[in-house]
Amino acid sequence: MNDLIDSRRTFLTRAGIATLSLSAGALLTRNAVAATVAPSSDIGVVQTALAIEHEGIAAYRLAGKSGLLSAGTLKLALIFKGHHEAHRDSLVKLVTQAGGKPVEPKTDAQYVSELKLGSLKSEGDVVALATMLEHGAASAYIGQVTSLKDPRLAKLFASISADEAIHWTTLNNAAGTPIPTAAYVFG
Repeated sequence: MNDLIDSRRTFLTRAGIATLSLSAGALLTRNAVAATVAPSSDIGVVQTALAIEHEGIAAYRLAGKSGLLSAGTLKLALIFKGHHEAHRDSLVKLVTQAGGKPVEPKTDAQYVSELKLGSLKSEGDVVALATMLEHGAASAYIGQVTSLKDPRLAKLFASISADEAIHWTTLNNAAGTPIPTAAYVFG
């Protein structure tokens, strides 16, 4: 399971660096609007973050359709999916304002394969996967904050990271997993 977190973090880091070399709700929207047009060097990092938001949206959408979730868990999944959609919309706006073409989501089949969604057999399996994805997302956003040139974008990434940490904490608690005793959970 840690491999999935590590691979997501590694994906964000590597894709952000590679892309750079080639060139929830209302608060996030205000932050994104305040960041108007980002420096071109930041757009690669934003595009990579956008790919992660697409993945989160797909994971919640596909898990929601699986029939494995109870009504309460499905309600929470839809809330978190809504947060990821707000993040996506803010990031799409930034890329578009900078004159770029936002990265498109992968196909459902790709997400099913990459996230191994076909192997999920219970609500507990879905919650465990979502918990890992949220931990990876929070860590990935934190890892990219210092690479951003625009401080307003760094603030947006920090805000999104806080949302991801809330998602992780909620899911971790729902799974009955104790909060880690060591500090720097998302380091």
